[in-house]
Amino acid sequence: MSWLGRDPEFRKLFAGQAISQVGSRITREGLPLTAYLILGATPWQMGILSGSSAAAVLMLGLFAGAFADRVRRRPIMIAADLGRAALLFTVPLAALAGRLALAHLVLVAAACGILSVLFDVSYQAYVPSLVDSQSLLKANSHLALTESMAEVAGPPLAGVLVQTLTAPIAIAFDAFSFLISAASLAWIRRPEPPVRPSHEAPPQHMLREILEGLRFSWRNPYLRAMVLSSTTGAFFMGFQMAVYIIFAMGTLHLAPAILGVLIAVGGASSTAGALAAPRLVERWGYGNSLIGATVLAGAAAFLIPMAHGPVWTGALYLAAAQAGDATWPVYHTNQLGIRQTVTPSHLLARANSAAHLTFRGVFPVGALVGGALAGVIGIRATMFLSASGFSLSVLWMVFSPIRGLRLSRATTANLTM
Repeated sequence: MSWLGRDPEFRKLFAGQAISQVGSRITREGLPLTAYLILGATPWQMGILSGSSAAAVLMLGLFAGAFADRVRRRPIMIAADLGRAALLFTVPLAALAGRLALAHLVLVAAACGILSVLFDVSYQAYVPSLVDSQSLLKANSHLALTESMAEVAGPPLAGVLVQTLTAPIAIAFDAFSFLISAASLAWIRRPEPPVRPSHEAPPQHMLREILEGLRFSWRNPYLRAMVLSSTTGAFFMGFQMAVYIIFAMGTLHLAPAILGVLIAVGGASSTAGALAAPRLVERWGYGNSLIGATVLAGAAAFLIPMAHGPVWTGALYLAAAQAGDATWPVYHTNQLGIRQTVTPSHLLARANSAAHLTFRGVFPVGALVGGALAGVIGIRATMFLSASGFSLSVLWMVFSPIRGLRLSRATTANLTM
């Protein structure tokens, strides 16, 4: 963490994201718990709620990337934070007024999904302009660390808040965290360079720019393999996410506070993974680290549907599965590092949006299919199918040039072909 202390401008971004990520975990648990505990949502309705935010990515994700490649990214991020805060405040207000409905939660999730993808594609494109190229791996791993720390603090806090204040009121804490994130971004004083050099031609029609970003992502063999793997993995992961809350609380009979503690186990593991990511890349290279993380994540997913027996036994299985979360910051850091390195700055937001589209955008399809399958073949069988499909998604990268990729200075120039 010593490098972080030497860059006060990056430290502002880091601090704001650390707080905002904790708040986001409260909403991630709070929205489905609100639907299940207060509104009595069915598996099919839970699938709709889980997929609603990602459905917004399908519709507008590519436009978000093209827009973020036209203007400076920091103002977009501030506006997205303020918008999400306003939307989330409507949930506790509606609950207090006795007017909360499932349609309201779906609309809030969808609108926040649009603003989140706008923030994320801008955020990942903004970081290379805030730090130099030699510090990019460290910056990405530090930012992945904010997500990992949030997994430690957020779920237990969410469980306590849900049990003491109710789920809708707990969501207000996330709204406040987005206000803090917006303030931290506004506090950054390092000038952001123009997205396009002054000598470049003015922007084309937006649809042409979107197609340009998609063509680049598809023609580059490294990006193409990651896109195909993410698309397959997200589809099958959606199965599990649609029914996880119902399985944990309805089948295993876990209380919200216990569930929050178990998810925090994943956060602790994720923190370890974020700290280890730079060393793993130095030792094994970007490609092998990325493939290894995907294989281990798939193996851990099988432990969830294997959970059975009394509450403490089921909790142990879920805790073991959450330990596999150490792989996610390694996965994220490697994918993002490859994408930031091989993509020109003026295409980076569009490349990020293509990645979001294939991961978050396919998610609602998987969530809807998973919710429907659970009603036919059962929740446990659906989750086994989810783990199997995600595990097979790694084959796109195994049979690609990503295997063994190290991203040394000597090879970087060849990756943008």
